[in-house]
Amino acid sequence: IITLIVNLIGAMGILAAVKYNETHSTGLLNLAQLPLWLYVLGGLALMDLIGAWLIHWIEHKIKWLWKFHLIHHTDPNVDATSGLRHHPGENIFRLLFTTLAVFITGASFGLVMMYQTISAFFAHFSHANIKMPLAVDKLFSYFFVTPHFHKVHHHYVQPHTDSNYGNIFSVWDHVFRTVTHVETMNDLVYGIDTHLKPKEHSSIKNLLMIPFQSYRPPVGSKFSDQ
Repeated sequence: IITLIVNLIGAMGILAAVKYNETHSTGLLNLAQLPLWLYVLGGLALMDLIGAWLIHWIEHKIKWLWKFHLIHHTDPNVDATSGLRHHPGENIFRLLFTTLAVFITGASFGLVMMYQTISAFFAHFSHANIKMPLAVDKLFSYFFVTPHFHKVHHHYVQPHTDSNYGNIFSVWDHVFRTVTHVETMNDLVYGIDTHLKPKEHSSIKNLLMIPFQSYRPPVGSKFSDQ
């Protein structure tokens, strides 16, 4: 119920941003008359950068944000449903950045709906138990986030955890050099090393309370100086 309320309020914020852009012709996409294909592709790429990749990267760099995002990483059995495993507090941060992305790009209502639809698809696709031929997966992963590419991010220890942040386009990870490759998914262990006990990663009550519990530094000393 909390997540539903947060998402409804967030949706109103996104719609307000769209309305503002339409009224004032603001945003990068409105600076020039672009061909339709460039408007769509550029808009999707920029919204993915700001509304997904950037906030995801920030969540891994700021301790109190990480404690909210951590819930997503506690899943020991990554599958298509893992894309829904987020703390309501994290949804607030992501919706704020999506709204920011709409303001900056000046995306139209139609483009925002296209982005949200594609983003929702990739949220499930990238976590799904789909094994494409490695060569095919690797080729696609130069441009898009594939299951193999993203599941590296769900390995239970660093440095894998702090890599492969992409949502739709993996190109941003290549641009900012945050890519980690592994040859096979058989060596990956899902979850997070600080919450391996079932009572910690399987209890909804505990998952909701993790952001307010004492911080646990993982192997690799993440935020150990804070």
